[in-house]
Amino acid sequence: NHNSLSRLRLGNTLGFLHRKGAVASDNGVVVIPGSRGSFSYLVEPIGDQKGNLYSLAHGAGRKWNRASCKARLRDRLQPSSLFRTSLGSAVVCDDSELLYEEAPQAYKSIETVIDDMEREELIRVIATLRPIITYKMRRPL
Repeated sequence: NHNSLSRLRLGNTLGFLHRKGAVASDNGVVVIPGSRGSFSYLVEPIGDQKGNLYSLAHGAGRKWNRASCKARLRDRLQPSSLFRTSLGSAVVCDDSELLYEEAPQAYKSIETVIDDMEREELIRVIATLRPIITYKMRRPL
């Protein structure tokens, strides 16, 4: 979950921590997901997590807002080309607008985020995960 509210005690102060686009780093190993066209990472939080409020980046985040994705990509990519990623994984989606909104090109580099967290000695990468199938729907079946 990348949007959460949890109780947190810092010294003698008990309060609430709202994480937006972040994952808790005080419960053991976590997955830092990439886009559907990049790897995800299983990581172990290391070191003193107090300085980052026991939180890690949930992913790389968007490079482009949803509304601009189709305009940026439609001349370069046909919808049919978005059903398979550069990693060879399949994409299941019945909405061409969503295919463009969630295109891998719309996201920042997850590798940069992972490298930054490693350099700051916040994580140790345990495994690199390659997506096999990505399921994207606006509404439940």
